[in-house]
Amino acid sequence: MELQLSMVVLEVADLEASVRFYQRLGLDIPDVEPGGRPVVAHRMGSGVTLLITTAFASVYDPTWSRPSGGGYSQMLEFYVGEDAVVDSRWAELLDAGYVGRMPPTQTAGPYAAIVEDPDGNVVLLTSDEAASPEA
Repeated sequence: MELQLSMVVLEVADLEASVRFYQRLGLDIPDVEPGGRPVVAHRMGSGVTLLITTAFASVYDPTWSRPSGGGYSQMLEFYVGEDAVVDSRWAELLDAGYVGRMPPTQTAGPYAAIVEDPDGNVVLLTSDEAASPEA
């Protein structure tokens, strides 16, 4: 299976302000639902989804803090297949010396793990069928 970039996740301080910006930019992103989940998603024609949230990294990554010269505001999500593949990729990357931020975990959404690339960019590995290129 070819590895696919499936989603860009932006952890933001103000969901409504961020959604307004991306709507103004030209994306057909839905408005924030009052009292709804702290997330808005938009699947682009390329198949890549832009997900804007105030509560993913802040909830599931105990080391996360709002960026200030070293933190992160976004994650690159890669759909890797089944839960077992998330587990094995996590183990392989840690064995190779890469930094893990969240071990494989069943989140409120996908089964996922978080690792850093060599530059400190945060990568989310998931088995979320919604992120599959075939979905």
